[in-house]
Amino acid sequence: MDDGEERHELQREIMRYRMMERDVTDPLALGLLHDILVELEAALQAQPDQ
Repeated sequence: MDDGEERHELQREIMRYRMMERDVTDPLALGLLHDILVELEAALQAQPDQ
């Protein structure tokens, strides 16, 4: 997978988790989703710009 594809995949994952975050009512699940989003966004920022 090249950098552009990986960046696009990370963006899709972030969007997917943000949509899940809107529907979750359990505080523990919400915290876990937030942690996942933080890690995915950090990985996205570490990707070189195309």
